[in-house]
Amino acid sequence: MRFDWPALMRAGLSGLALRPDQFWTLTPAELRLMLGDAARVPPMDRSRLDALIAAFPDKRKESENDRL
Repeated sequence: MRFDWPALMRAGLSGLALRPDQFWTLTPAELRLMLGDAARVPPMDRSRLDALIAAFPDKRKESENDRL
């Protein structure tokens, strides 16, 4: 996904009247929400959750009993 930075900066700095420090501390999701685009983002479904689980598996901490 590529960002159209000039358009995003115009929307944030001019359209939303954000200060530069406010604009640059926003996440893309926060900026989309402020611009009213959040409704177009579909909710997470099972296949996306499975992809995230595969990409970022939980790691089991080794306990003292596991070493014995």
